[in-house]
Formats: sequence, structure tokens, C-alpha cells
Amino acid sequence: MIQPATLTRMFQEAQESSARVQAQLDQDRARVSRIAEALRKFQPRAVLTCARGSSDHAATYARYLIETNLGLVTSSASPSVSSVYGVRQDLTQCVFLVISQSGRSPDLLSATTAAKASGALVMALINVEDSPLAALADHIIPLRAGPELSVAATKSYICALSALLHLVASWSANDLLLGALATLPKQLEAAWQLDWQPMVDLLRPAKNLFVLGRGLGLGVAQEAALKFKETCGLHAEAFSSAEVRHGPMALLQKGLPVLMFAQDDETRDGLESLARELAAGGVDVLIAGSRAAGVCDLPTISAPAAIAPLLLAQSFYRWAAMLAVARGFDPDHPPHLRKVTETI
Repeated sequence: MIQPATLTRMFQEAQESSARVQAQLDQDRARVSRIAEALRKFQPRAVLTCARGSSDHAATYARYLIETNLGLVTSSASPSVSSVYGVRQDLTQCVFLVISQSGRSPDLLSATTAAKASGALVMALINVEDSPLAALADHIIPLRAGPELSVAATKSYICALSALLHLVASWSANDLLLGALATLPKQLEAAWQLDWQPMVDLLRPAKNLFVLGRGLGLGVAQEAALKFKETCGLHAEAFSSAEVRHGPMALLQKGLPVLMFAQDDETRDGLESLARELAAGGVDVLIAGSRAAGVCDLPTISAPAAIAPLLLAQSFYRWAAMLAVARGFDPDHPPHLRKVTETI
């Protein structure tokens, strides 16, 4: 028998996010400040991110956060280039930013070893501080998420976003971002309390789903699509709201719902326009972070664009656990999955 959603590990661990982020801010302020100063002195020519699963969705957020605040080219590394193909790259004067909950995945360890040998400065955001990955890094920022037993990552994802935000705000000496970061734990608490029951009602009978975002919000769209698959048994695909017009939009019709994530920045008007267009064509559209005619808007907390994805993720996690149970799934024990995935 499936237990109530509120008793699942996924629900309870996600609920801890605000306290875990507060611990991160309290314990690592001086550490992050030192690392930021070291990065300014290093003057990297590029940043390469390396991660898998939910951590890779955090890396998507990192890309937009770094590029929009520091103007520094940021791209996702392919671990297989070194671990499978055995190719050595020139990574001199580059930052290799690796994000991991466990710090034990063989492909990440191989890629990080190769990056270090290729001249990169290795920065690790990691939840297990005594892991093999942490031992390889030049600098580490602990996620401080605490033990995460549910297969589905929740609080570790939000802690990764928080750590990235803290790092980039300090690196770019952005006082506005640093000020917003100080209010984040309270905002996460408020986001947890929001009512997204309309998402459960619409998606309980669904078989397929598109999840859309853009810019700083693309990573949370990717994360939501993964959670729908692994915890709810719902086939969901994430796209940039710009990319969806290049082919995937042909699939959109009544019966294939869309969930959209928006933040208050230059991407918002385009997301709203697309939402109105889809709704006018008979598509059931949910939007979080904005409003549009004919669209069901999910309640959100007003926040700067860089903060919004964390709050959207926090609200989403609660109701994803609710949806999983409503669809007859145990979100803590997805079929065919385990907590640490070992690939080469």
C-alpha cells in the first residue's frame, strides 16, 4: 500500500530545503568569499560544467547565471570525451565546475581527473565532503543538504542552486544578489506552502507532457520533467520555450498539457506570448511565475529572476510528491533506479 504523500521521504526531504539553505549560508559565507577572490585572481577564460541527472539541471542554471552576471562563456562538458574516447583537452585557464550529490560516480571522477591533468582549476559543489570527488577538487563548496535517502533528488538540487547563486553573487560582487540570497530561506518556506493542486488535477490522468522554461528557468523545467518521469510515471519532455517552436510544437494539441516556468526577466514576455498562443489553440497550459489569458496560473512568490527558479522548484517538489501518490506511484522507490548511478 502506498503511503500518504506527506509521509514519503521525497516530501519530507524537500520540506527541509529552507533549513538546509540557511545552514549553507551560515557556515560557508567566509569560504565562498575566499573562493570568489581566488576566481577573480585566476581570471578564467571559460567555465565547463560537469554533472549528471538533477545536478546537470543545476548546471544549466549555472550556465545562465554565470554568463548573465560575469559574461564568461560556460558550457557543459561531456564526460565520455575522456572516460570513453580517451581524448585529452586543453583546459588551461578554465574552471571545471563539477556538481554531485554523492561524489562517487565513476564517469564524473574520470572526467574530473582528466580535467585536472589538462590544466583546469577544479571546483566541486558536493554533498558528501569526504568523497573521492572532493579529494580531487582544488576548491569545494559543501551543499549542506544532509542525508538524502529518497532516490529523487530534491533538497540537494535546491542546495546546489543556492550554492551556485552564492558563488556567482560573491564572484561578481553583486550586492543586490547577495541581499536577495539572505532572504532565500524564508522565501523557500513560503514557496512550500503554496497551493498547486490544479497541477495535480490536470496531470493525474495525463500520459504525456511538455515542460517549458527559458534562460535561468530552463534548468527547473528540465528538473521538473525528470521528476515527472521518475516519480509519477508520466512521460515529460523539457524544452526551451524558443526551441519548442522548432518542431516539437507540432505535437501540441488538446490532450497534451504544458507546464511553463517563468521568471521576471527578459524572457518573460516570450513565455507569456507562447502560453496565450497555446491556450488559444486548445492546449491545457499551466504557468508558474507569470499570468496569461486563458491559462491556469499557479501561485508563486515574487522574487528577483535569479532567485525564482529555487522557489519554483520548492513549490513543484511538494506537489510532484502529491501527484505521484495520486497516480498510484511510490515516489521514494522509482522502478529500475537507485540513488547513486554508476556510468563510465
